[in-house]
Amino acid sequence: MKDPYFKITVFFSLLFAIGNVWWGPRSYAESWKEAKGEHFIVYYVSDNDFVKKVLDKAEEYYGRIASDLGYSRASEFWTWDNRVKIYIYSDHESFVRSGGHPDWSHGLADYTQKAIFSYAFSRDFLEAILPHEMTHLIFRDFVGFKGEVPLWLDEGVAQWEEVQKRALIRALIKKLFTNDTLLSISDMMRLDIRKVNQMDKIFIRSILTKNGERANLALSGEALVNTYYIQSASLVGFLIEKYGSLDFAQFCRQLRDGNSLTDALASVFPTQMRTLDEFELRWKEYLSSN
Repeated sequence: MKDPYFKITVFFSLLFAIGNVWWGPRSYAESWKEAKGEHFIVYYVSDNDFVKKVLDKAEEYYGRIASDLGYSRASEFWTWDNRVKIYIYSDHESFVRSGGHPDWSHGLADYTQKAIFSYAFSRDFLEAILPHEMTHLIFRDFVGFKGEVPLWLDEGVAQWEEVQKRALIRALIKKLFTNDTLLSISDMMRLDIRKVNQMDKIFIRSILTKNGERANLALSGEALVNTYYIQSASLVGFLIEKYGSLDFAQFCRQLRDGNSLTDALASVFPTQMRTLDEFELRWKEYLSSN
């Protein structure tokens, strides 16, 4: 029987998956108005309070996300002509038509345009989608695309910055840990979760139990997707909370500069995590004590 708690987490996978999609040019245009802030320009159609809230929240998140990630840049970062653009379509239908997006999507980030797209009064846009997509842009501006940055790290960083979901992430990862149903980190490094599109198919994954033994875990596609995203957020939270933002930033710089994940770990955490197995062990120790 499928564990009922996975039904709670379907929202995670649907929301988080859209962060890495690069859509083509918007084929449906609106007559845009502009609202400018220090680091953002909001393009909108209707004059309403939602636009002001978007701009205020974006500036608030900007400082918090950069601080959490240990990310420091010159004062001109994301200012003037380099400001990030946020497009707020008039309604969900207009947003979907703008780039042929799936009906279930409510917002996305485009790395190539350094832009975020959504629609007026989008579900959870201010508290979830906006910080999530902003984090994708900030993180990728930091690490670029040339280094060996694993997908779970990219997604985990964006999820961790949805602050109101951290309590739920902690509760869900604790249950996965207690039930010995966590994916191994070495498996996560190989797994392209974006290609898992059969939710009822059974997937067999090799795992490392709490006792350090190798075992096999059978998961539906839905359970695999949700486990992957919850675990990604927990791993990032562990690195930031246990070792601090500055060490996390240094770890990301190592990846940006072309080092493998194991080399980056050994360089930044030489006495704690020199291999993937040690990384997994330290993380599970952290889960056990929190």
